[in-house]
Amino acid sequence: MESAGGGKRVKMEETFRGRLFEAADADYQRFSASLLPGTERVIGVRLPALRKMAREIAKGDWRAYLKTAPGDYFEEVMLQGMIIGCAGCGAEETLCHVAAFVPKIENWSVCDSFCAGLKFAKDNKERVLLFLQPYFRSAREFEVRFAVVTLLNFFIDEEYIQRVLCLLDEIRHDGYYAKMAVAWALSLCYVRFPAQTTAYLKECALDDFTYHRTLRKITESRCVDGEAKAAVRRMMRG
Repeated sequence: MESAGGGKRVKMEETFRGRLFEAADADYQRFSASLLPGTERVIGVRLPALRKMAREIAKGDWRAYLKTAPGDYFEEVMLQGMIIGCAGCGAEETLCHVAAFVPKIENWSVCDSFCAGLKFAKDNKERVLLFLQPYFRSAREFEVRFAVVTLLNFFIDEEYIQRVLCLLDEIRHDGYYAKMAVAWALSLCYVRFPAQTTAYLKECALDDFTYHRTLRKITESRCVDGEAKAAVRRMMRG
């Protein structure tokens, strides 16, 4: 898509890349890069500025933007994910855009921000849960994390807690970020449904790393009281 300006037609994607660089913060760039091992091309744009830009694009021809949007920089990929989350189209079209975006996820930051923005899942839980099934079994680390983080954002409730626990117990990926997502999800399950989650943890099939990380996250939570934390510590294996 192109827009006219100053007697010259400029592609939308080029315009927004320029705006990303205009919004760059050198100190934040160094900070962000330090949190994202292996991610070298970071401009240094803060999340509120990215969200504002995503909402602006979503009000226009966002479909055209996504077709040609560059992904050379961390923020450009993040921006695409945010647009999908706030575009406001129907569930099936949104899932098509989600499926196209997931392979672009290469770090925990893009993954977690993208998943949190998929608020359409609240009103389409069964459809979204069906869509997520292949990702739980994926060989790709961040595809598994995508499924788990979407689960922890929208499915830890009275209706879905037992299904969530079963799904998490079946994950068998060795990737660090996949395992940490499972531990994160289970810690939230414990905070909201301590009895069910405790019963699950006593008979779960989690590997030792994920199991102990789960217990650690529970004991680090401000939402868990001291007595419960002491009981959780006694659940350590070996």
